[in-house]
Amino acid sequence: MSSKDAPPLPEPLRVPVADSHTHLDMQDATVEEGLARAAAVNVTTVIQVGCDVKGSRWAAETAAAHPSVYAAVALHPNEAPRIVHGDQGGTSQPLGGGGGWSRQGGREPGGKAALDEALAEIDRLAALDRVRGVGETGLDYFRTGPEGMAAQEESFRAHIEIAKRHGKALVIHDREAHADVLRVLADAGAPERTVFHCYSGDAEMARICADAGYFMSFAGNVTFKNAQPLRDALSVAPIELVLVETDAPFLTPAPYRGRPNAPYLIPVTLRAMAEVKGVDEDTLASAINENTARAFDY
Repeated sequence: MSSKDAPPLPEPLRVPVADSHTHLDMQDATVEEGLARAAAVNVTTVIQVGCDVKGSRWAAETAAAHPSVYAAVALHPNEAPRIVHGDQGGTSQPLGGGGGWSRQGGREPGGKAALDEALAEIDRLAALDRVRGVGETGLDYFRTGPEGMAAQEESFRAHIEIAKRHGKALVIHDREAHADVLRVLADAGAPERTVFHCYSGDAEMARICADAGYFMSFAGNVTFKNAQPLRDALSVAPIELVLVETDAPFLTPAPYRGRPNAPYLIPVTLRAMAEVKGVDEDTLASAINENTARAFDY
């Protein structure tokens, strides 16, 4: 079997659970196939996340067509500098949602007017009933250099206001930008429900997030050998604020790292998380299912 083959279906969970963050549009299976495989292992709800205008429209349409799907809509943090300035130093690696992300060289710069236009469309989509989150938004200092940081923060602040205006969850992408993400949230005033997608901070930051009431969503990388800081964060995160996600097709949990991820692999990550938390998988699955419904108000 090739290392790139899809991993086998894990043993089903006994308690249904939700995948709080996935990109069905970037996976090999059709939406129907992906949802059927997920349902077969008792992953009964997924949050489909947009990363640009085109992907956010697709997320909203897919959620409207499938009762087990809800949508989150946004411009990914790396998308804002692309819109304003064009390519930001080779940051055009595809990160989700389609819409011209994949070719080297980025897009032609559009300036602030283009960013405002894109944000207006996200605002329109955020009003839809099946759209339950605004994200993934935030800050990413891994792929965007200093010249793109102002556009990222402007976009992040705009998404915070959109989430609050429509009463939707804010879904945070935070990569190598912990202090600034927390600063902007504190300064702008976080929405009532805020989710740190693919939580990447340490235990100290987990305590800060817990004190603020932020949800922390853990992905397959919590299973990686070198991820002890993530496991330490999970161990101190209150169970009522913990979510689970795939971020599929990325971050496939061990022992399948390097192979394509999909919502049906949630049980692998959840079982590893239960071990870290010192609880049985049914207890954790039940808590996470309730937490995800509370976070995304469904």
